[in-house]
Amino acid sequence: MYKTQVFVNREGDHNRTRLSHSLEVAQVARSVGSALALNEPLCEALALAHDIGHPPFGHRGEWALDELMSAHGGFRHNAQVLRVVDLLERRSPDYPGLNLTREVRESLLKHERDADWPAEFHPRPGQPCLEAQAVDLADSTAYDVHDIEDGLRAGVFGEAAIDENVALWRGAREAVALRHPGFLEGTTDTALRVKRITNELIKICINDLIQSSASRIADARLESADDARARNAMLVGHSPELKGEVGELQRFLQEHFYRHPRLQELTEHAARVLTPLFEAYVEDPAEMPAWYQHWIDTVGRERAVCDYLAGMTDRFAELEHARLFG
Repeated sequence: MYKTQVFVNREGDHNRTRLSHSLEVAQVARSVGSALALNEPLCEALALAHDIGHPPFGHRGEWALDELMSAHGGFRHNAQVLRVVDLLERRSPDYPGLNLTREVRESLLKHERDADWPAEFHPRPGQPCLEAQAVDLADSTAYDVHDIEDGLRAGVFGEAAIDENVALWRGAREAVALRHPGFLEGTTDTALRVKRITNELIKICINDLIQSSASRIADARLESADDARARNAMLVGHSPELKGEVGELQRFLQEHFYRHPRLQELTEHAARVLTPLFEAYVEDPAEMPAWYQHWIDTVGRERAVCDYLAGMTDRFAELEHARLFG
């Protein structure tokens, strides 16, 4: 709840956080998984866990930690997911971690590079399992839609700009106009207007994703889960037509949202908070909880400090910075 999705939590109660984003991904993933007759609990597990390796301040915190750990193996949020579920979470005195199945653990690594792929999971499959593919598309679908909402609400860009540049938005707006004649022109409820259009937009994306994926899976004549993992291309995905429109939307967000000076400042803020904390804990591990002090004996001082920092929320990291540095 107090980990950044795009905006720092304190910037507004209605902006997405890692928690609300993960819940939305789970909703989309279960809808797609159900329609495609996939393993729904596996879809949900992957969706809920896919971002738990993110440090404070989102990707900007990840970049800061990667720089701080450059001489000690770096930091990647996908790899950190597996550290969390295998090592850092503690639920039993008999074993570390959560004792998850191989299918869950391997699927959480879907974006890792070949060079970083754990030996435990060799040989690397051609593709993730279908459930992981569904979650990957659910992730991008969820953040495409909620980043439109958050960007509009924050005034980072306006409806006119997205209407001019994004065909998918125009198509959703036209569908709303057909279903609710006169509503868009007559309403003064901006929040409802935006929500109604984005609801239509996500419906378009999900329906296309289900229909296109179902067709590909049927044509593939799969006989086992391994058949899907052995293929050269993903079977879960959009049609070529909608894939182009989704790409156009993502390019718009990249240019008008993620590169906005307001968000670029967060990159500097993440480094200002995490760098001195990292240095302080490395110099004096007694500033960390006792468990992480003992963890140094297993993984080394820098990695133990990195694990501690990565588990913090934005709010706690800022409070620790204030405690140590005023």
